[in-house]
Amino acid sequence: MNTLRVNTPGREYNIYIDRGILKDTADFIKNVFSGEKIAVVTDTNVEPLYSGEVLKSLDKSGYKTKLITVPAGEKSKSVDMLNMLYNDMLDFGLTRTDLIIALGGGVVGDLTGYCAASLLRGIPYVQMPTTLLAQVDSSVGGKVAVNLEKGKNLVGAFNQPKAVIIDVDCLKTLSRRILCDGMAEVIKYGAIKDENLFKLLEIIKNDQELFANIDKIIYNCCDIKRQVVEEDEFDTGGRMVLNFGHTFGHAIEKKFRYEKYTHGEAVAVGMRMACELGERIGLTEQGTAARMLNILKQYDLPVSAELSHAELAEAVSVDKKGDGSHINLILLNKIGDVVIKKLKKQEFLDITI
Repeated sequence: MNTLRVNTPGREYNIYIDRGILKDTADFIKNVFSGEKIAVVTDTNVEPLYSGEVLKSLDKSGYKTKLITVPAGEKSKSVDMLNMLYNDMLDFGLTRTDLIIALGGGVVGDLTGYCAASLLRGIPYVQMPTTLLAQVDSSVGGKVAVNLEKGKNLVGAFNQPKAVIIDVDCLKTLSRRILCDGMAEVIKYGAIKDENLFKLLEIIKNDQELFANIDKIIYNCCDIKRQVVEEDEFDTGGRMVLNFGHTFGHAIEKKFRYEKYTHGEAVAVGMRMACELGERIGLTEQGTAARMLNILKQYDLPVSAELSHAELAEAVSVDKKGDGSHINLILLNKIGDVVIKKLKKQEFLDITI
């Protein structure tokens, strides 16, 4: 088993990475929780696959459990679904001395994490990510949120979990599309912080080779995020680099109402756009956009999406990386070397015409 320790002040926790560990859920929970009740939140895709194994382990150890299932998909990251969780957990009699588990992908993790942060002013929770995107990115670092009509993740909190339990075997049941969705975030980590990881991804020829390296890949991505989060837990400086490709990506997701593109697919397009923009203004090393284009195609990720200037302007107006009249744009000097470029919002819009 690989273990990483995230050292955020007063909220330290472990990330456990191994194969076949869902059956041992209770053993991990005992390390961080001494209470009685556990609410397990999952979605309609994950419930028939993994909830039984998790609940069996918890019930066998004497915990009182309640399973709450939300519809799969980005639309569940809503205020309405959040309110449903509140009511179900209160009906269960959950208190601040109990525990919540998020069993699923990024949507379940974000929704559940924000519920845990806000219900009764805070209930401890554990992340058990089942998709590649959630395992390498959204389950680590404590960013939790729900979406509003005006944009993604506009209501949220920083709420570190008590633990992150990553069972790599969960990836075996992912569709090719959802696996590649997660690869977009893996590519992001290589692009911003680790050229050797990026090079490894470039030479992988098929899914068999990918799965032969996936434990190492997940560990490397989590380790990069751990380091970034420890340096800037509340996203006021260096942590912004993790949003490479996300300004454009969130605009694409919103335009298509979270239906046409997955989060990773939208970020993939956003990374290509960011590389091209960086080259255009003379910041990014020439040829970077071509490498990004090739690797995205290699993992069956989209490289373009229609996005009008008005839609981009709207996205920039509510982008959380901005500060008033400016936007902090995440660009690359070259693969493995990221930079935060501060631009006036109008200046940014002018160069994207």
